[in-house]
Amino acid sequence: MLTFRALGPFQARHGEISLDLGGQRQMAVLARLLVAGGRAVPVTMLIDELWPGEPPAQALSTIQGYVSRLRRALEPGRAPREEAEVLVSAPPGYALRASPGQVDTWSFESAVKTSGEPAEVWKRLEAALALWRGPALAEFSDLPWAVSEAGRLEELRLIAVERRADAGLLLGHSGALVADLEAHASAHPLREEAWRLLALALYRNGRQGDALGALRRARVMLRDELGLDLGATLQRLESDMLAQAVHLHPPVKPVRAAEPPAAARTTSAEGRALPGLRIVVVDDQALVRTGLRVVLDSEPGFELVGEAENGEQAITVVRETSPDLVLMDIQMPRLDGLTAARRILADAAPPKVVMMTTFGTDDNLYAALRAGVSGFVLKTSAPEQLITAMRAAQAGDALIDPAVTTRLIAAFAGRTDPSAPPGLAGLGDAELDLMKLVARGLTNRQIAATLAVPERSVSQSVVKLLDHLGLFDRAQLVVTAYESGLVNPGDVGR
Repeated sequence: MLTFRALGPFQARHGEISLDLGGQRQMAVLARLLVAGGRAVPVTMLIDELWPGEPPAQALSTIQGYVSRLRRALEPGRAPREEAEVLVSAPPGYALRASPGQVDTWSFESAVKTSGEPAEVWKRLEAALALWRGPALAEFSDLPWAVSEAGRLEELRLIAVERRADAGLLLGHSGALVADLEAHASAHPLREEAWRLLALALYRNGRQGDALGALRRARVMLRDELGLDLGATLQRLESDMLAQAVHLHPPVKPVRAAEPPAAARTTSAEGRALPGLRIVVVDDQALVRTGLRVVLDSEPGFELVGEAENGEQAITVVRETSPDLVLMDIQMPRLDGLTAARRILADAAPPKVVMMTTFGTDDNLYAALRAGVSGFVLKTSAPEQLITAMRAAQAGDALIDPAVTTRLIAAFAGRTDPSAPPGLAGLGDAELDLMKLVARGLTNRQIAATLAVPERSVSQSVVKLLDHLGLFDRAQLVVTAYESGLVNPGDVGR
């Protein structure tokens, strides 16, 4: 079988025998016909492209001589007057007649452009990439058409590398792909697909911190070289990694026994039993307070130590009982919940405060988060959601009811305020990543899993971050992240 190889040193083989294709210009004729993909190339074009600018006076006869000798080399058994079947006359020029399987470049291009199941794509592109033995058409680098075609083939090679890796990730080969993708991204740092695949391979290999680091490197490279930020695809990937989006994980997971909901558990992320939670309930409606009393009485580890029906009473009761947490209505007579919360939080060693509301886009809610409350919930929330909110506050995690988060942030993010917390100047990449995770509502345990670090280290880093920004509650980090533009409203829930 006659095989033409143009990926690496150009040659033609008949079976395992290399054919003598003559000198450089003669081989260039055959290579140019291969590049044409079976289409006819006019003789005038061959002349212009083989001798750019100044063709020799006898260029036509020279081309005809090259073709004659190539025909003898390609079809050595053909009779002298028998019609050529490989390099044929196709007025006003010549064409190469071969099947895709006889030409490496044609086979390679077909493999790259054909879709299929991941296992099929993986196998096909493995074979296609094995055809490469060096830069394509390197022998003809002085000819513009060859340079252009070599660039096109190189782009196809890069696409093949990336499509193979994409199929490999779907097949669960993330660990084996990391080294190759690291080299690929380093060699082609402006290819966003290279960074996407590398980050995803690292993430699926349990290296979440390294995955985020790869995206940081991509951002720096694009900014330094092109003055651009990450494209939409990489920005979404970063957001999804910070939120530990389910679709990023391998498709097949081991089946585990059902686990009770978070609201029903009374242990911390580190496995220790949480201490009892002493609570003060503040609401101007007696019926609401009664309902909350029933909820708390039915939940092990909760103790109702006081009640109040307005903000003034709340301040007094809190100072008398020293609770761990205050569950307080935001709208009340005499003294509203926001003002009361600010005074309570201004005391030494204040309790956590979770605000209750009946609506989700009130200015007071945003002000409450800015003031340092640990979050807010809807009064209409199910009992288990209320319990979850209080446990989250107890554990030091900010909680914002998912039913109102998007509306609230979208309505008020970006507002400027003279009393706003300081900007993010002086924070490093690791601190900014931590802030993004906090802003998306992840607990310390979830952040530790994302960054592959101990949970205690996350807790200490959050405290340092609060100190650096002059804040005292985790929810204030959420507000600051949105106000500074570090996290955008459209990222919520991704």
